[in-house]
Amino acid sequence: MRVALFATCLVDTLVPQVARATAVLLQRLGHEVVVPPGQTCCGQMHVNTGYRREAVPIVANHVRAFAGAEAVVAPSGSCVASIHHQQAMVARRAGETALAEEAEALAARTYELSQFLVDVLGVVDVGAYYPHRVTYHPTCHSLRLLRVGDRPQRLLRAVRGLELVELPGAESCCGFGGTFSVKNADTSTAMLTDKMANVLATHAEVCTAGDASCLMHIGGGLSRMRSGTRTVHLAEILASTEEAVAPDQATAPAVSR
Repeated sequence: MRVALFATCLVDTLVPQVARATAVLLQRLGHEVVVPPGQTCCGQMHVNTGYRREAVPIVANHVRAFAGAEAVVAPSGSCVASIHHQQAMVARRAGETALAEEAEALAARTYELSQFLVDVLGVVDVGAYYPHRVTYHPTCHSLRLLRVGDRPQRLLRAVRGLELVELPGAESCCGFGGTFSVKNADTSTAMLTDKMANVLATHAEVCTAGDASCLMHIGGGLSRMRSGTRTVHLAEILASTEEAVAPDQATAPAVSR
């Protein structure tokens, strides 16, 4: 299958290794990966902060960039949720009926990574190796809007060497919420404190999730605490292989940081 990779703004800007790991994983599974050069933002940030009309040309650009794609995959439940639940809505409210219809058609071919692997490819064991104690945080958009369910956990349980530990209070928000963490810093910090306490209670080496934004928030807190627990995106874990292991370390991502 020819898969178009939607890297997302945050991944492209702050953690490009997540996009590279997604591409490596899909190529390892035998699929051709293309990265449309015209892609930019999906418009989620604008819609969530009230700039719905300003989001319309961004939606139009996204639809143009991925026009004709057989399937679009993104390592972000948040951005895929925006594509599914916001793009057509803002276009239709602006009177752009044709654009809304195109956005809906594209959304039907757009998948969060774990959805694509499990539902479209029918794969659970992707041949990964990651010998670490890991806990999984189900991000709000992937959990409540996309309803990815236990797909990420099923993928993680199939990773050789990985010990998956259940996260207490897993369904609680980490407190990021985009601009929420800036506009409501005290509340966000309190929510993050609870999330970090639950992560540390698992004694996991790694906290993973399907959204780099939430991992950035949680990872920043854990780093400031010098907890020793780090955050790693689901794509990086699934892209890791035994062949990538160096002699002096337990494991390494298939794509270097």
